[in-house]
Amino acid sequence: MGSNVYGIDPGTCNLKVFSQATGKIYNEKNTVAIINEDTLYAFGNEAYAMFEKVPENIQVSFPVNVGVISSYNYEQAMIFEFLEKHSKGRIKGAEFIVAVPTDITEVEKKAFFDLLYKSKAKPRSVLVCDKPIASAVGLGLDVNEPTGVMIVDMGADTTEISVISLGGLVISSLLDFGGNRIDESIISCIRKEFNLLIGKKTACQLKETIGSALPGYTDEITVVGRDVVSGLPIEMTIAAEVIYKAITPDLEEFCSNIKLMLEHVPPELARDVVASGIYLTGGTSKIRGVDQLFSDVSGIRVNLCENPEESAARGLVKIVSDPKYRNLPYTMKARNIR
Repeated sequence: MGSNVYGIDPGTCNLKVFSQATGKIYNEKNTVAIINEDTLYAFGNEAYAMFEKVPENIQVSFPVNVGVISSYNYEQAMIFEFLEKHSKGRIKGAEFIVAVPTDITEVEKKAFFDLLYKSKAKPRSVLVCDKPIASAVGLGLDVNEPTGVMIVDMGADTTEISVISLGGLVISSLLDFGGNRIDESIISCIRKEFNLLIGKKTACQLKETIGSALPGYTDEITVVGRDVVSGLPIEMTIAAEVIYKAITPDLEEFCSNIKLMLEHVPPELARDVVASGIYLTGGTSKIRGVDQLFSDVSGIRVNLCENPEESAARGLVKIVSDPKYRNLPYTMKARNIR
């Protein structure tokens, strides 16, 4: 590949872009604000700041839902506005590599490919890489070895559990729930326990600051919501034990699916997984104690990483720069997909 390369990980919650020209990964909310139903008003962090605060003529939405593109034109427009904002290299004629979920249809994968290939940038080439493989490379694992590696990518709308060996996916499962479902559970619990209605941003703040996968954490935080009875805004202090109670059923579902996947791992690869441990990535993996919970349930060591939401983007960096990973990405240009 040439010197002007972009690696793109269009997650549900965050858009991560690696620019080879700057050597940096840029991370912003994968959010657009549309005014008068057809005009891009804002994108990224600026649009997310408007979420749950806009008048009727502005709609704030997430163009990627449950791992697939739901608003093709707005996602395409956002990506290139994003590149114009952050990139110091030329976009026209550049080369792109995009990370896609594994367990989606070929048509849905091709939509990610077409976002770039059929854009005004007229790219020199567009490659696609399965996201679990990109994440594994980003974690520093040599996926080309005949060794089993288990990756659990806990995203906002989806959770992908995969076992990788010899540069390919042996088994993979894409679950249609992630951090957003945990936020909804927190909203439901707070309303039921305290007759307090809070927004999704506040629920996410509670999850990130005092959320814990294990009992015993004793911190608390004051939030503002609307009293269901009086209809007035009020302040209320929420304890960590309440959030633990709210998120426990969802975390148990994560645990059940990890155990189910482990039951389907071929015996020789299962030995490798036990030896190396399970690797957690994705923003939802930052919940306090989730690694210990999964380890207790599975009996296998669980490995965390720094900035887990950026692991796939870091992997794309290595894939485009290291010749030994040249076999991992592929193109969809010649595929006749229906």
